[in-house]
Amino acid sequence: MHSQPKLALWSMLLSALCAPLALAQLKLPQPDPEFKGKIAETYQDSTPSYPQPIQAPAGSPNVLLVLLDDVGFGMCSTFGGPVETPHLDKLAKNGLTYNRFHTTALCSPTRAALLAGRNHHTLGTGVIIEMGTGYPGYTGIIPRDCALVSQVLRDNGFATSMFGKWHNTPEGDISPAGPFDRWPTGLGFDYFYGFNQGEAHHFYPTLYRNTITVDAPKSPEQGYHLTEDLTDEAIAWIRNIRAADTDKPWFCYFSTGAVHAPHHVPKDWQGKYKGRFDHGWDRQRELTHARQLEMGIIPNGTQLTPRPKELPAWDEVPADAKKVYLRLMENYAEFMAHTDHEIGRLIDSLEASGELENTLVLYVVGDNGASAEGGLEGTFSELASLLGIQLGLKSTLDRIDEIGGPTSEPHVPVAWAWAMDAPFAWTKQIASHFGGTRNPLVVHWPAGIKSKGELRDQFHHVIDVVPTILEACKIPAPEEVNGISQKPYEGISMAYSFDDADAADQRKTQYFEMLTNRAIYHEGWMACSRSGVPWETGGRTIDGLMNATWELYNIDQDFSQANDLAAQQPAKLEELQQLFLVEARKYNVLPLDPRLSERMDPKLRIAGEAPTSWTYYGNNVQLPEPVGPQLFPRAFSLTADIEVPDTGGQGVITCAGAFSAGWSLYVTDNRPVFRYTCFEIADKTIASTQQLAPGKTKLQVSFQPDGSPIGSGTISISVNGEKAVEGKLERTLFRHGLEPFEVGRDSITPVDPSYKDQGVFEYNGKINKIEFALADP
Repeated sequence: MHSQPKLALWSMLLSALCAPLALAQLKLPQPDPEFKGKIAETYQDSTPSYPQPIQAPAGSPNVLLVLLDDVGFGMCSTFGGPVETPHLDKLAKNGLTYNRFHTTALCSPTRAALLAGRNHHTLGTGVIIEMGTGYPGYTGIIPRDCALVSQVLRDNGFATSMFGKWHNTPEGDISPAGPFDRWPTGLGFDYFYGFNQGEAHHFYPTLYRNTITVDAPKSPEQGYHLTEDLTDEAIAWIRNIRAADTDKPWFCYFSTGAVHAPHHVPKDWQGKYKGRFDHGWDRQRELTHARQLEMGIIPNGTQLTPRPKELPAWDEVPADAKKVYLRLMENYAEFMAHTDHEIGRLIDSLEASGELENTLVLYVVGDNGASAEGGLEGTFSELASLLGIQLGLKSTLDRIDEIGGPTSEPHVPVAWAWAMDAPFAWTKQIASHFGGTRNPLVVHWPAGIKSKGELRDQFHHVIDVVPTILEACKIPAPEEVNGISQKPYEGISMAYSFDDADAADQRKTQYFEMLTNRAIYHEGWMACSRSGVPWETGGRTIDGLMNATWELYNIDQDFSQANDLAAQQPAKLEELQQLFLVEARKYNVLPLDPRLSERMDPKLRIAGEAPTSWTYYGNNVQLPEPVGPQLFPRAFSLTADIEVPDTGGQGVITCAGAFSAGWSLYVTDNRPVFRYTCFEIADKTIASTQQLAPGKTKLQVSFQPDGSPIGSGTISISVNGEKAVEGKLERTLFRHGLEPFEVGRDSITPVDPSYKDQGVFEYNGKINKIEFALADP
C-alpha cells in the first residue's frame, strides 16, 4: 500500500539528481565541474576531487553520417537503379529505407541543413558558398545561433570527425589567415581531413588536415584516389579513438566528393560497365521504373514522368555522339560502384571491430539529384562547362580513351543525369521537382531499431537528421551555445518511424527553393514552379521568374509528380502559393534572385570596396585562387622583384590554376615565359628569347584586354623596364579551377605541360616581392 508514495519519492529524487545534468546540457559548453573535495592547510588533511571529463549519456550509440554527392534516386541498385551497390544493399536489408526523404537540390545548402537541423536559408546558405550575396538567407555564413550537431555532440562527450567534402566555409575564409571559426574544426569537429571547395580532382585534390594544406600521400601512378584515401583516414581515426578510450562514443561525418564531377575512376574499376547502357537513356528510365515497382521502392501505380522537351530522344542521337555519351555514362556508373565499395570498406571495418551493432548509420544517398551541369553533350572538362564553355563533342571523342583518368575532368550529358533520377522529373538545382530533391536514405542501427529490411514512406527532409541523432543519443537540444541563444530546430526527429511503418507523417509542411526553383509541400499536396535549366548559366531575368508556370500535385496519390492538377484546382494552387510566401518570409528565402553565373563574382562577398592591388613577399605563398589576386579578364600589371642565380634562373615565379586551365609566369633556361592554359581551345605560350642577367631583376607582365566578351587581349613581358616579348591571348577566364594561387612553385598539377617532369618546379633564386595591380583598360 506504500509503493506509490515510495515510487513518487524516488521519482522526485531522481529528477533532482538529473536536473543539474539536464541544465548543463542545455547550455554548451558545459560548465567546469564543481570541486567536491575538501581543502585543509596541507594536502595530508585534504581530499582531492579531480575534474572528470564530460560523459556522453549511458548507452549512446556511435553515429556515422554518410553523405554522397550528386546521386540520383534511380542510380543505385538498392533503389532499382542500374549501378550495383551491394554494400548499400546490405545496409538496407538490415536496416530501414526511406523513399520520401528530401534534400535542398544543391551542395552547400544541403550540407548546412544536414548538420544544423534548420532550413538552408535560415543558415544563410540559400545557395553554394561561391554564390553568396549580402542578404540574410544568402551570405554563405552559418549563423552562430545555429550550432552544428558536431558541437552539440562534442560538448556532450563525443569524439567528432569529418572526412571529405565540406563546402560550408565562407569563400573568403578559406585561406591561411582564416578566420578558422567556420572551418570544420571551428564548428565542433575535433578532426578534419578533406577539401573545402565544392568539388575535387580525385587524383590531384587540394587537401586540408584540420586547417593546414597537405599533399596527397601518393600519386595517381602509385595508385592514389581520393575516395580511397578518405576511407583509409576515417578507418584509422575510428580505430585510434577506440584504442585511446574503449567507451567514448564517436560521431563521424563521412562526406565523399563522389560522385560529383569530375568523374574519376581508378584504373582497375574502369571498363566494368562497358556495354551496360547501350539501350540509351529513355530505355534505362523504363527499366529502372519497372525494377522500382517490382522491388516496392515506389508505390504501385507510380507513373514514369516523361522526358522534358529540352532533351533529345536517344534514337535521335547520331552514332558518334552515342559513342561518347555511352562512355561518359559507363564511367559515371563505375565511379558510383567504386564509391559503394569504399563505403563498404568503412562499414566492414566497424563490423570487424564489433562497433557496428551500436552505431547509428544515417546514409544519405546524394546531397541532391544527379547533376545536369555537364551540358547537353556532356564534357571532357566539367570545369569548362561550369564556366560556360562547351568544348563540343569532338573534344571528348578525340580523347575518349582518357575518360575517367587523371587527364580528364568528365561529366555526363544532361539526359543521362535525368535517367539516373527516375522516376522523377528534372535534376540537381531543380528544387521544384523530385529529380532535384528526393534522395534515398538508409538508416541502420541494430542495437536501437528492431525492424529490419523495411520501407518507410513518411515525408521527411534533411533538416530532420539532427533531431533524429539527438533523440537516439538522449541529448536535449541546447538552448545556448558559447553564450549565444540558439534558434529552435526546424527539423523533427524521424525516430517515431523506426519501429512503426504505419506511423502518421509528423512533417506537415516543407518549402523548397533553389536558384528560384520553388515548391511548397503541405499535407500531401505540392505546388511548384521551375525557373530555367541548369546548363544555361546566364541571362535569367526577373520577368522570367515572375512569369514562370506553377504546377500542382497531390503527391499522396501521385508519387512522381506526374499529374499536374493546376488547371483543375486553381484555388488549391493559390492557397499553396500564398503559403510558400509565408514560409519564404519566415525562413529568409526572400529576396528571390534569378541570377546564376553573375553571382559567382567574389566581389559580392567582400564588405566595402574590392581590392585593386595585391603584394606578396618571398618564395612560399599559397592561397585559394578566390583569395589571391583577381586578374583576368581585366587589365593588370604584375611586377616581380627577383634575384637570378649566377647559374641562371629556373622555375615558377607565380601561377594560379591547373593543367586544364590556369596561368603561369616562370623561367626556363634563364628566359621568362608566360603560359595561359584554357582547356586546349585557347592555350598560349609567350616566351622571351632574352637571357636574364645574374643578380636583381625586375620582371613585369601586363595584360591589356581588347574588349571582347571572351576576355581576349595582349600580354607583354618586360625585363628591367624593357619589353622582351608580347603575344595575344585568345580567351581568358575569371577563375581557373580548384588549384591555388602560388608564388615560387606550381604545386599540384602543372599549368604548362612543358615542365610536368620538373615536380613543383620551384624557382631556384630568391623572390623578394611580387605586386599585382589592376589597371585602366
